[in-house]
Amino acid sequence: MHTDKHKFFTKFIWVALALCWSVSTYAQQAQPKPSLPANVENHKLNSKLMAREMPYRVVLPVDYKSANDNTVYPVVYLLHGLTGHFNNWTDSSKLADYSAKYNYIIVTPEGNNGWYTDSATVPNDRYESYIVQELIPEIDKRFRAKADRNRRAIAGLSMGGYGSIKFGLKNSEMFALVGSFSGALGAASFTDKILGNSWKVLTDSIMSVYGAEDSPTRKQNDIYKLVREMPAEKIKALPFIYLDCGTEDFLIGSNREFANLLLEKKVRHEFRQLPGAHDWKFWDAQVQEFLELSEKFLK
Repeated sequence: MHTDKHKFFTKFIWVALALCWSVSTYAQQAQPKPSLPANVENHKLNSKLMAREMPYRVVLPVDYKSANDNTVYPVVYLLHGLTGHFNNWTDSSKLADYSAKYNYIIVTPEGNNGWYTDSATVPNDRYESYIVQELIPEIDKRFRAKADRNRRAIAGLSMGGYGSIKFGLKNSEMFALVGSFSGALGAASFTDKILGNSWKVLTDSIMSVYGAEDSPTRKQNDIYKLVREMPAEKIKALPFIYLDCGTEDFLIGSNREFANLLLEKKVRHEFRQLPGAHDWKFWDAQVQEFLELSEKFLK
């Protein structure tokens, strides 16, 4: 049961999120779309689960096309945030430049406003199943990817940070490393009563994805609940979790709470609290840190 104080605080942080994302979205729309470098490609997957074509973008290693056909590469998946799309990471950060020093295939999927979760109300909005059951096998088949846990990582910003951690908790056999940048980690606990009309896009997406306050979808996708109730043997099998948040970010409190839970449950992780806000300046810096960290885990 949420207290009035908690409800007020939650509405406050999501109003701040609305303002932040509105400014960010406007700034992206105001800039001309850059042409794609030679190693960045757009693709589409005809998804049976989603009943439509799903776009995704791939950043290939600089030597991918010239390398021997037997050369295979680790894969890093990067998830976008609310109101974002599959092209955000390459259009709004210098990801293509940063990736040049690593031999990773980097994939940026389309998640729309679906919270990387199978919707409780829209049958063909199955973003979790789509990524796990269709997109990852597609990448392993279509590209020269090292198709096993120790060669695969996933991370994301805000909504995508929540999504990446959820994927790691629910599919520990698939990832060696997961990362969250400014993660909106409490998404599954938000309701229309808490959010009100603070930001229609947020409220609509939350209610569409998670449904009623007592829905099974909420319980199944609450990452705090997943960690609290996870048996010790499964805790040991989890991927390493990289968690960061800016100290000026309105989501710093929930990130600290989740980091404390990871500490309590003895989950292998690293939590960084750094100067910064909920913006692309912070995420541009943190994706560099994550790519560097990935070298220790992707073999």
